[in-house]
Amino acid sequence: MGYRASHQYARISPRKAGMVMSMIRGMPLEEALRALDFSPRRAAALIAKVLRSAMANADEQEADLEVLYVADARADQGPVLKRMKPRARGSADVLRRPTCHLIVELEEAGK
Repeated sequence: MGYRASHQYARISPRKAGMVMSMIRGMPLEEALRALDFSPRRAAALIAKVLRSAMANADEQEADLEVLYVADARADQGPVLKRMKPRARGSADVLRRPTCHLIVELEEAGK
């Protein structure tokens, strides 16, 4: 049985968040939290919140937190916010502001 948490429409590029997600995938829970706390990347703080939320979901269903590990961690692409920036002679540039969906699933190691 897995325990899951997600953050929808996170204002970070899925590519940047995916690099941090691949770092913690497969790690035990405490080791993943420690790695995220010391990571200098901006996505690490967002992912740590999602990981702690999944941990709280597991604790709510009375799971053993000592044997949990990160079974799946992914950053799916969300909608892209498009903004206009004025340029010379009446033209405009399109600024793309990417979003992503951060998803973390925990499972027990013995299962």
